[in-house]
Amino acid sequence: QVRLVESGGGLVQPGGSLRLSCAASGSVLNIRTMGWYRQAPGKQRELAASITNAGYINYADSVKGRFTISRDNAKNTVYLQANNLKPEDTAVYYCYAFVAITSANYWGQGTQVTVSS
Repeated sequence: QVRLVESGGGLVQPGGSLRLSCAASGSVLNIRTMGWYRQAPGKQRELAASITNAGYINYADSVKGRFTISRDNAKNTVYLQANNLKPEDTAVYYCYAFVAITSANYWGQGTQVTVSS
């Protein structure tokens, strides 16, 4: 089992920045990929960014050049630095972890990001 605890959401003006953090505990040695999904009101959950334990990174086209994902394997923590935020970035952001040996996904509780003036 893996437990994920997120922090760092909030209200920010357009053009502003936020840093989301997600700390993993439990069976962390088996985590291959960590990342962030987001779900806006009335929309499906979509991948924002992901990073493997080898450092391979994937971004949604809508966040490329504005968001940066990073991972501290020693702290079992993944970060999402979100810059130049836009109103369409407003969503609940969910941290996830993928454990390859069981093909299991684990989810955090979600953190609200609201971009509004």
